[in-house]
Amino acid sequence: MSTSEPSTEQNTELCKNRVVIITGAGGGLGAAYAKALAAEGAKVIVNDINEAAAQATVDSIVAQGGSAVVNTSDITDYEDSRHAVQQAVETYGTLHAVVNNAGICRDRMFASLTEADWDAVMAVHLKGHFCISSHAVHYWRDQSKQGVAVDARIINTSSGAGLNGSIGQSNYAAAKGGIASLTLNQAAELRRYGITANALAPAARTGMTEDVFADMMKKPEDGGFDFYDPANVAPLVVWLCSEESRSVSGRVFEVAGGKISIADGWRTTEGVDKGARWKPAELSAAMDELLTKETPAQAVYGA
Repeated sequence: MSTSEPSTEQNTELCKNRVVIITGAGGGLGAAYAKALAAEGAKVIVNDINEAAAQATVDSIVAQGGSAVVNTSDITDYEDSRHAVQQAVETYGTLHAVVNNAGICRDRMFASLTEADWDAVMAVHLKGHFCISSHAVHYWRDQSKQGVAVDARIINTSSGAGLNGSIGQSNYAAAKGGIASLTLNQAAELRRYGITANALAPAARTGMTEDVFADMMKKPEDGGFDFYDPANVAPLVVWLCSEESRSVSGRVFEVAGGKISIADGWRTTEGVDKGARWKPAELSAAMDELLTKETPAQAVYGA
């Protein structure tokens, strides 16, 4: 008879067997998220239109003993994006989280912005956040109606540009602001099905930022803390995908280096109430009072 004591070691993998779709996971933030989630036991659907890039992320995960598969669904095409959800369920038997990360930039001053610039950014960011999430929510809602306990997550990607505005990025800022509002609605509407929705506004070195902010975001030459390393954002994504975050919904988290904060959104102020219809000539004095009391918004980036 063995006299050895039972093992008291506990599994510390925060996302053990959680199935997660990550869009734009062929590089940058998405790849960092995918690798961090896999290291914490998640099974990852690596979505990217660049199949070779997606495969490189999968290969890296598998080499470390994790589980991941490539998906090349077009997140801007509603029907094609359905395949990402189908692949997750067919491959791993279920789905627990969608991380909407994919994005593009078409930066121009507003006076030079073209319709094509506008439409491309809206398609990838705003519509892209809708498509896969819509199919995932249909899956989770059906599960909930069948009596299955759902503990699901939507994690969206907003931006400081969406929260504050950004010179030369009217299309991007508008899309990211829309994503922040979308997150609030999703959180309010989907809680009944066991689904939470939160958003990130990350500051990190990616394909979209490393050229525009090359000097600011370059790696430190002394080997010190790499403030803009995409891997700095990944731990929060892991936590938000886990069961630990089930009580947190409707938040926009700003992440920069080692700092995590919650963006404090638009709020109705005390205001000035006449109790009757204003006359146009009265409004200058009313505005003086309103503007004296206000807390100014953060400055538009680049202003």
